Amino acid sequence: MIDSALILLRDEISAYIHTEVNMGTDILLENIALFDSGQPADLEGITITLVNLEEESALKNIRATQPNATGGMDLINPPIFLNLYLLFCANFPNNYVGALQHLSAIIRFFQVKNTFTISNSPNLTLPITGNEPEDLFKLKLSLKLYTPTFEQINHIWGALGGRQLPSVLYKAYLVCVYDRRTVKEGPPIEIIENNLESLENY
Repeated sequence: MIDSALILLRDEISAYIHTEVNMGTDILLENIALFDSGQPADLEGITITLVNLEEESALKNIRATQPNATGGMDLINPPIFLNLYLLFCANFPNNYVGALQHLSAIIRFFQVKNTFTISNSPNLTLPITGNEPEDLFKLKLSLKLYTPTFEQINHIWGALGGRQLPSVLYKAYLVCVYDRRTVKEGPPIEIIENNLESLENY
């Protein structure tokens, strides 16, 4: 589901950049750490990199059982909800002003549209067959600008091992990682018996 969510964002940003802003720029879903690493990766353009993720603890207490077709109950481990930290980098060698223009375009895009679903993302190139192992049609992403401190920025780029590029960091809520496989099956609890005896018998 993480890959599907980021492909959706990439496709929507690409459509905005090419049609609304009229900038013929590649939008890359790639690890910006490859920049300056000597590897044969062409990262010129706008690069989207996942730099961190965290579990949304407020949604951990979700019911783990559900009725099945035979009248019993299935025990299914609850889904894991994740927040993604996405770094958008504008890499335009010898064109710093152009990099800043593209960075501004990214910020304007999320100012106009900051919630994404399958139904409101017409530019998605990911084929939807209806047989996906995860619930793509339930995917809903909300993005919020995240402002790290100077110390955090230093740690981020130090971990990425490259020179700092014009960039902006967004926090995306929520991505659901879910496997539907049943852990255990059993009958529903219908009667609760109380076997406590009166203290008068002791």
